[in-house]
Amino acid sequence: MSWAGTGEAFAASYAALCAGTGERLREIAGPARGRALLDVGAGDGTLAAAWADAGWRVTAAEPEPSMREVARARHPKLPIVSHALPHLPFDDGRFDAVTANFVLNHVPDPRAAATELRRVSRDLVIVTTWSAAPTALWREVTARAGLAPASPARLDPDKDFERTADGLRRMLTEAGWHPEVTELTWTWHVEPEALWQSVTGGVAGAGAFYATLADADRARFRTAFDDLTADRTDGGRMPMTQTAAIAVEHVH
Repeated sequence: MSWAGTGEAFAASYAALCAGTGERLREIAGPARGRALLDVGAGDGTLAAAWADAGWRVTAAEPEPSMREVARARHPKLPIVSHALPHLPFDDGRFDAVTANFVLNHVPDPRAAATELRRVSRDLVIVTTWSAAPTALWREVTARAGLAPASPARLDPDKDFERTADGLRRMLTEAGWHPEVTELTWTWHVEPEALWQSVTGGVAGAGAFYATLADADRARFRTAFDDLTADRTDGGRMPMTQTAAIAVEHVH
């Protein structure tokens, strides 16, 4: 899946959803006390900026140019670099804490990426992945529109992992971690038009699928989306309940 050019659309839509883990991650990490933190796959910088506001010395790593452009516009004081997994140009143990929020579910080799995250931390690594993802909504829209769903892009079997808390734990254990894994469920209240902007902006699987549709099928997709969200919207916003698996590794 390509994220090229999706910075603005992501910032206007799913950035707020992905930030739903932020408070829990900061609780896990504890008081900043001036510690150094690397946020890998920082996207539009929302979470990295929140860590900085909490007193951490933050470096945000984001390889996609449009994401960096949005992050720099929104958070001009945030140090942002273009480095990407699985090779980070930092010394071993360079940072007190390292985070990767909804990143390992998008990289071509999750185990290699997890190993690298652990290498550059001297104390703590926290990663997340979806165990109940936003894709369920788009499957419903596709079915309502009477369209054939796209086959989900999957990694090779030797690289992939089951997208559950237990699956994340097993994958990280294979990468040399000794993780503590919990789950967090919360409800995101979103304006339907923000979700639609994610689709037309090419964000994630739904955006990639929409880009392949002919004009008539796009119209059917939009009608199905409008009908579904009208059924579920209250006060201009639609509740979406999501669950993330959160893995914590204490590096010794």
